[in-house]
Amino acid sequence: MKSTIKFSVVLCFIFFTQLFFGQTASSEKNKYDIVVDANGTGNFTTVQEAIYSVVVIKTEQVIIFIKNGTYKEKLEIPENKNNITLIGESKDKVILTYDDFASKKNDEGKDIGTSGSASFIITGNNFKAQNITFENSSGPVGQAVAVRIDGDKVIFDNCKFLGFQDTLYPRSGTSRQYYKNCYIEGTVDFIFGASTAVFDQCEIFSKKEGGYITAASSLENNAYGFVFLNCKLTTNSEKNSFYLGRPWRNYAKTVFIKCEMAGHIKPEGWHNWSKPEAETTTFYGEYLSKGVGGNTISRVQWSHLLTKEQVTADYTVAKILNGWIPFLD
Repeated sequence: MKSTIKFSVVLCFIFFTQLFFGQTASSEKNKYDIVVDANGTGNFTTVQEAIYSVVVIKTEQVIIFIKNGTYKEKLEIPENKNNITLIGESKDKVILTYDDFASKKNDEGKDIGTSGSASFIITGNNFKAQNITFENSSGPVGQAVAVRIDGDKVIFDNCKFLGFQDTLYPRSGTSRQYYKNCYIEGTVDFIFGASTAVFDQCEIFSKKEGGYITAASSLENNAYGFVFLNCKLTTNSEKNSFYLGRPWRNYAKTVFIKCEMAGHIKPEGWHNWSKPEAETTTFYGEYLSKGVGGNTISRVQWSHLLTKEQVTADYTVAKILNGWIPFLD
């Protein structure tokens, strides 16, 4: 009699477990257009397969849900794949990673280069990512990009970007990007490129050894480059070990507004990259910097301390992004 009861309990447990997980998988498939799960419960087991399945020149948003797991894939959103949204089940447990680096050789024996090292390349427009960790796992081996962005109107919400040198590459001068509540880490020039990008309430973590947080290559005719709003600049590096930025190209534009800066920020703030002529063409600015590294009294003379009037008039998100207002669902 007891064995019969135990057997019945086990059967009930199996039944309700299958029912629960079956309903969960079904609800996910109903809520999202595509579900990715490395364990096989979704539509696809890899992220790139899911991206390839999206119809080209899509005018409506396609939502791809990625279940927890580490997905080692070299990924790309092609130019003709617009309006794609990736939503992770958990920011810390959905990890999109690859380990290429600039000096790695291709099939012809040539370096793949910085652009080719990217773990994730985004060339489509109207892309959005939420609750995902993007990583280049190659380590401290020189330039190694986690994410490269060429598409326009790109949003990252509650995401992490992990790497060392050249972690995040907002590359195209015609690209507009918005980062909200994100974590970005690296060593040398770990936020670099020509795009116009707003970093809103993000944590910018400078890893040991010292370096430069930004290396903008803004186009001469672009009014803005990188703008950091209410961000925290944190570190595990030494005091006075990081510059806020240096100009990869001579018209670099980078501004920090109401940001809290730890003691790793050098008192002079900015570096000219041994290009004195860039001092007259760059635009490096701050407004109400806080923290040990936020003391602007010793900043280089060719940087700018913005006024309240300038910030109010010129540094709204809509104006920085030339009329585009990013919406977070």
